[in-house]
Amino acid sequence: MRQSVTAIFDLGKTNKKLLLFDQKFQLFFEHEEKFEETLDEDGFPCDDLTRIENWLRETIDELSQSDEYDLKAVNFTTYGASVVYLGEDGKRVGPLYNYLKNMPESIPQEIYEKYGGKDEFCRKTASPAMGMINAGLQVYWFKKTKPECYAKVKHILNFPQYLSYLFTGKIVSDFTYTGCHTTMWDFDEMEYHPWLKQEGITLPQPISSKTTYPATINGKTIEFGIGVHDSSASLVPYFRESKEPFILCSTGTWIVIMNPFNSEPLTIHQLQNGCLCYLSTEMKQVKSSLLFLGYVHDVNVERISTHFNVEKDAYKNVVLNPGYLTEPTGDFSNRRVFFAGGLPPGHIDEKVDLTQFGSFDEAYHRLMTDFTQITWEGLQMIFPEKDQTRTIYISGGFNRNEIFIHLLKKWLPGKQIIASEVKNATALGAAMIVKREM
Repeated sequence: MRQSVTAIFDLGKTNKKLLLFDQKFQLFFEHEEKFEETLDEDGFPCDDLTRIENWLRETIDELSQSDEYDLKAVNFTTYGASVVYLGEDGKRVGPLYNYLKNMPESIPQEIYEKYGGKDEFCRKTASPAMGMINAGLQVYWFKKTKPECYAKVKHILNFPQYLSYLFTGKIVSDFTYTGCHTTMWDFDEMEYHPWLKQEGITLPQPISSKTTYPATINGKTIEFGIGVHDSSASLVPYFRESKEPFILCSTGTWIVIMNPFNSEPLTIHQLQNGCLCYLSTEMKQVKSSLLFLGYVHDVNVERISTHFNVEKDAYKNVVLNPGYLTEPTGDFSNRRVFFAGGLPPGHIDEKVDLTQFGSFDEAYHRLMTDFTQITWEGLQMIFPEKDQTRTIYISGGFNRNEIFIHLLKKWLPGKQIIASEVKNATALGAAMIVKREM
């Protein structure tokens, strides 16, 4: 008897995964692909969307005819800040631009000046000023700098909705992607910000990420989800399992700290200190801190490893030594060694004299002390005035870091810090959204 499964395509910036879940959300199969990037018309690296499309089609075609699996549903979850343009013929116009690509300051400045000033515009849209990472401003950049190409555009789709469109033909948007640092969504009014319409940018009206559409593949009817933003998807398993308010600290290249139970409006102070808002799959505000700390960790560890002539992954074998942790609890930002002046533009704190440390282990403990303190500050920013959350889940790579977990427990004595055992939370959440009786 064939196993009924839901297929999830989890597309990260670096790795693209296929995961198959059974009706009880047990992971049956996982496969990872890495695609070489291509170049856009300006010579800047970007995802090779043609190769990704071919992989999706070939994989779904194979699964639909499998003797081992009975494919019931498919969904997509992707990183944010990426949109796809379609022409009258329904085909792509232009590449999938890389959110790391530089955007001239003059482009967003035009919007800021016309719509309430930078601080107020960013506050209303709950989107820190981040250039191409602000997908709405990315669309405006495309319209302004490549008018001949933009003139061919009939529809604009968010990345996960485009992947679903390839199979269903549906032109839709969902709340989770629209609400993720795009500058598109007005969190005061909970609708599209009027700047889009006034600038002649038309987008599909967002619908629930739980929406599915049937499509026939090789004579078999399969339910396709419309796709979901990865951060919002990662919350879904915790909503289902936790009976009390919680915070999720998702760690990887980015550390994303999400509080789905803080409904207070975003303040300019929070915005200026790395905070933003997402929308959950229930279309509720999720106040969050966004920190590029995973990458910062890796490049600084590489510098320390080179100095002490150890392997680049030696940090994975560092055992917690309380003797290296002599700092007091609370606010000790003025005692930082690493990042004393904030995160440097190049992310590597070359001002730190590594000769002050007697060993790699000592230097790494100091790095993690300062690293964790920045994370602690990010957590403080999203606690509401009357905080009732008692549990903080740590997911991703740093939930196995003894120093990180030890320090958070020490500095947050009123909280229960749990190293989450939920694996593949993003893909699991995407599967839970589209589950049907199998």
